Amino acid sequence: MGGRAERARSKRPQGVVTRGTTNPNRLRRVDNWIAAYAGPLLRDAADPLVVDLGFGATPVTAVELRARLARVRPGVRVVGLEIDPARVAAAAPAADPPGLSFARGGFELAGLRPVVVRVLNVLRQYDEAQVAPAWATMTGALAPDGIVVEGTCDELGRLAAWVCLDRAGPRSLTLAARLSTLDTPATLAERLPKALIHHNVPGEPVHDLLRALDDGWRAAAPYATFGARQRWMRAVAAVKAGGWPVLDRPARWRLGEMTVAWSAVTKFS
Repeated sequence: MGGRAERARSKRPQGVVTRGTTNPNRLRRVDNWIAAYAGPLLRDAADPLVVDLGFGATPVTAVELRARLARVRPGVRVVGLEIDPARVAAAAPAADPPGLSFARGGFELAGLRPVVVRVLNVLRQYDEAQVAPAWATMTGALAPDGIVVEGTCDELGRLAAWVCLDRAGPRSLTLAARLSTLDTPATLAERLPKALIHHNVPGEPVHDLLRALDDGWRAAAPYATFGARQRWMRAVAAVKAGGWPVLDRPARWRLGEMTVAWSAVTKFS
């Protein structure tokens, strides 16, 4: 009896129902980053399975994710997971393209073994103490060499930040912005992932990183004549020249992105 009860508990979705607000194209920046970064993983995978965890009140971003990843790996399978069964039922009619389905599940990933998990605007609604256990649960369910991409963006997807994790833990932090509407990189602080947002205070590495990027942005003000893209690229170059471990290349900077090693932005466990 006890064994059956334990198994029943282990099958329950882990997590709580979140607000579920979303908009078309809200996650375009992170989707395009996943397509570029995880494209080789998906192309090499025998089963190119991707989980969109916490797709929200409507399935639009799951539909978009499948369409974007299908360009780099035809035959990709995207499963949208939600804890709320009503959301799963409402999403069912959207499971029309081959390779797109919806199911009930949480951080345990419903027993799936995905190559990629995208979980945006979910953990932001949890307490910080719940982040590490959620990360461990998700990464423990990954396929070999799989990744989790977890983060936050604003309502229109103009500002975003996400962490990339593998089975060993967090590897990198990416900051991304729509440059044509960016006033200052300091506004990205509002969209830091839950694991970092409360550490954006003087003396913490992530605060120092944002300050360095903001300083670079101000110093590059003369390049605004040539457009926000040139100004951003100069700012990121200044951050890298200052010794920060910037992992990506100028081709990604041109898109309004900057990725740094996780070890550079955290001194907490």
